[in-house]
Amino acid sequence: MSEVVRHVPFPFPGGKFPPGLVAVVQRTVIIGGLPALIVIHDDENDWLIGDDITDASDPDASAICHVAHIIDLDPRVAETASVPCGYAARRASKEDAWVLEEWRYEEDE
Repeated sequence: MSEVVRHVPFPFPGGKFPPGLVAVVQRTVIIGGLPALIVIHDDENDWLIGDDITDASDPDASAICHVAHIIDLDPRVAETASVPCGYAARRASKEDAWVLEEWRYEEDE
């Protein structure tokens, strides 16, 4: 996967994450140490994927990663491709269903 795409018009064709799309992903999720428990589609059309435990404000906690890599680790992350801008999908564990909620950065509140 050589192409890297950060912004793709939304909604995605076919309701699937496009090839090459990248997100800011917590390193614990990238290495498979913790599951993806939150997928954020912020109001600027950026995607963020986290473990919902690690402090996301730590600059060393996250990296840019292909969403496809995270889906390879956890195919259920693909279910979040329809999360609208300004929302997050959250789940309590890897086995639980995603729950949609409005999302704002703390400094925006």
